[in-house]
Amino acid sequence: MPGLVAFGRRWAIGSDDFVLPGAFELFVRLVWWVGILAVYAVHKGQFNCPGGGLLHSYLLVLLILLASIICVLSALVYISMQGTISNPGPRKSLPKLLYIRLVLCLPEFFWAVVGAVWVSDSSVHCEKTVINVIIGTVIASWVIIIFTVIGVVIVFDPLGGKKTFYLTDSLNRNLESSQSGQLLYNVKNTATRVWEKRIRLLCCCIVQDDDHRVAFTSIAELFRTYFSDTDLVPSDIAAGLILLHQEQDKMENCPKEPEEVLCHSPSSLVTDDLDVELENAAHYMLFAAAAYGWPYYIYTSPFTALCKLSGNCCGNRPTESDITGSDRHNFHFGSILKITGLQYRDFIHISFHNKIYEIPFFVALDHRKEAIVVAVRGTLSFEDILTDLSADCEDLTLEDVLENGFVHKGITQAANYIYRKLINDGVLNQAFTTAPEYKLVIVGHSLGGGTASILAVMLRNSFPTLRCYAFSPPGGLLSKSLADYTKHFIVSVIVGKDLVARLSMPNMEDLKRRIVRIVANCNRPKYQILLRGCWYEVFGGDPDDFPTELDGRNQDALTQPLLAEESLMVHRSPSYSALEDESHLNSPPRYPRLYLPGKIIHIVEESSSKRLCSSDIKYTARWSNETVFSSILISPKMVTDHMPDVVLKALNSLSQEPGSCISCQTQEECNTNLVQP
Repeated sequence: MPGLVAFGRRWAIGSDDFVLPGAFELFVRLVWWVGILAVYAVHKGQFNCPGGGLLHSYLLVLLILLASIICVLSALVYISMQGTISNPGPRKSLPKLLYIRLVLCLPEFFWAVVGAVWVSDSSVHCEKTVINVIIGTVIASWVIIIFTVIGVVIVFDPLGGKKTFYLTDSLNRNLESSQSGQLLYNVKNTATRVWEKRIRLLCCCIVQDDDHRVAFTSIAELFRTYFSDTDLVPSDIAAGLILLHQEQDKMENCPKEPEEVLCHSPSSLVTDDLDVELENAAHYMLFAAAAYGWPYYIYTSPFTALCKLSGNCCGNRPTESDITGSDRHNFHFGSILKITGLQYRDFIHISFHNKIYEIPFFVALDHRKEAIVVAVRGTLSFEDILTDLSADCEDLTLEDVLENGFVHKGITQAANYIYRKLINDGVLNQAFTTAPEYKLVIVGHSLGGGTASILAVMLRNSFPTLRCYAFSPPGGLLSKSLADYTKHFIVSVIVGKDLVARLSMPNMEDLKRRIVRIVANCNRPKYQILLRGCWYEVFGGDPDDFPTELDGRNQDALTQPLLAEESLMVHRSPSYSALEDESHLNSPPRYPRLYLPGKIIHIVEESSSKRLCSSDIKYTARWSNETVFSSILISPKMVTDHMPDVVLKALNSLSQEPGSCISCQTQEECNTNLVQP
């Protein structure tokens, strides 16, 4: 960091990223060189065979070439180890060493061709051992050349030649405003097109229509905006996440927990209410998990699921008119039956249809709870990912609802699709005709939880007794007014440090600011951070106490970015807009802050283990506040805590162990409000 500049363009790699790959190649080259030297020394006087003269020359030149490459690699690794992440000065000679190394690739390529020709020559009749060594040498040469080409392709930045406009923007104030504005406009358009091509390439296997093209452009603009104002390479982000995780763990070891607990009163009624909601949540989570169909069923029962499903592939099912979309071999519906324990006649409507903004769902009768359940599937396809990433804000306008506000665009369109199916196609009318005394409950996990929440808002006026259980919904979903409105009929369930529940554009901007700050001010080389971080993540232990330039600074000083931080910002980031009075007062935030829906139950592990694998996990649950999820927490479990099987396991554990719920006993606990790390 900043990105390496070579051949007149920026690359997606830092000058301190050559330590580990360079050391690995250096080790391979040393072993290779010693092996060739041993072969040459043992067979020095035995090159009188046909083709032996060329073999003798080949080995001599190869030894000299390998020795030259080893010297250059040693210098490359040594120089790359110097300095810190934000201080590339001691590594300024590294591009010259890279040029030398690339020049040496030409004779290496030529000599690999010579070796291949010599090996393939049928007139060569030298000793078998020597021939095998040359074959191994030729293979190793081509493998290294191929991996070098792949590495160059990976670190190639299509925008590398354009980012100099950003870098020099603050220095070229003498340019006419129209000229500089046109340059910036061209760069932004180019960046958006590059991101759009990347997204199209990732989604090349799906049929693309007008909705996809609009989504591609919207998502590309989102990525371009987010990544355009920092000079970060992927390894910088990895180092920043490692440092943040260790800093966070150090803060969590303090007596106080970084959590804000929401309490209504120190009464036991709070606990009783929580127990009831946990029992309901554990029941309805089965429906949310079942919406994933056979992938979830096989994932949770890998050894028996296929046998059970194969036995039911020809079993009874609703009539074809009740099913939309493809369900080959009846696996999806069979899995839903197995997970929920319902009978096929209990299902009113099932949709496996899946496109962007159109996600699968089913409507079923739950006789145990006397409810009509609408279960919405979470993210399981590229189309669902595109729906997730369509994170622009749009207005939600509803009749007779004063609390209109901003909502997540992609998820709202998915909710509109299901709303039309339920109302316009008469699905809910059919359900209530079958069971008029039942109540309506909408459930979903992840994307399904967000869609269920917005769908519940849309249906609230028509069904006043409606309830919604959103499991691990996306954090950037509703504006504050709508989030407060939904507290009357929506319950969100979050487990641990779930990443998705904390995902929103303001939180991502905050994470970027924190990464830039902690990486820019760490006084250790990047390779040390990565090596120690990997050891900590795998084997545990105490967090490393990396010294930073932030140590010893007072709180007022911490509100201003340091010089090292500013050097990593290609231009002023909106992350710092709140630090400058004028910009904060005169310009609105780029991304409105959106919140989780409804009342929030936060489930946390009682176990002290921080590793991925731990046994006998115990959970506690508490009513929480949306402000607890206003910052992304880095943890090995930030992804696993989001998985539906983990959520179901936690809920089942709590519903089977009464008394695991935490209520506030004193007013001090109710007023707890600690700043997130």
